[in-house]
Amino acid sequence: MIGIYNYTVLLTYLSLVSAGAGIMVSLSGNGHPYWGCMFLLVCGLCDAFDGKVARMKKNRTVMEQNYGIQIDSLSDLVAFGVLPGCIGVAMIRTSPYMKELEAGLSAGQFGALKFALCAVLVLYMLAALIRLAYFNVTEEERQKTEGGVRKFYTGLPVTSASLIFPLVILIQYISPADISLLYIAVALVTGFLFLSKLQIRKPGMREIYIMIAFGAVEFILLVARHMTHG
Repeated sequence: MIGIYNYTVLLTYLSLVSAGAGIMVSLSGNGHPYWGCMFLLVCGLCDAFDGKVARMKKNRTVMEQNYGIQIDSLSDLVAFGVLPGCIGVAMIRTSPYMKELEAGLSAGQFGALKFALCAVLVLYMLAALIRLAYFNVTEEERQKTEGGVRKFYTGLPVTSASLIFPLVILIQYISPADISLLYIAVALVTGFLFLSKLQIRKPGMREIYIMIAFGAVEFILLVARHMTHG
């Protein structure tokens, strides 16, 4: 059986499994965006530690290292590119505002609107793909000349999606307004930031633990919202 199955890759595999479950849950029935965001937060937690766990194995072979790099990017594309897009589709399908628009517009007009909103989500996924591929290529080139650990990222890392989109969903928790269109707008802006030349300092362990704590609060609030509203 091909592949590598030691502890250095388990968190990356778990992230992909969580992302796949989130996609299926988001697109099942009429859509379940809150559950999708819970799985997205699990992906973010796995990503926070997968690299550190992998580096704990001091005698990793070159093949193991390269394999880990490849599956990390592939998993990130699904978890932080495709899953947020599917959560957006679930938002559209469960939106009371969209149902009102469907009643007030012709079938052609409403179809065009849904197509435009879904197109934004697809463009977001494309931006995530480009961001990941560009990072991999530039990091490989950087290692040849500089070595060591990168201190700054160019463009918003795609893993930030694990905190951004649950936060948007939680706005619905405190607001009576339908935030489905806001979710689509945030996806558009986030995709643009993925491809921007914005310089972002790589977070240290203190910042990572703060983000983990923030994600844990988001997860608890999402669970509370689901238990309260079903």
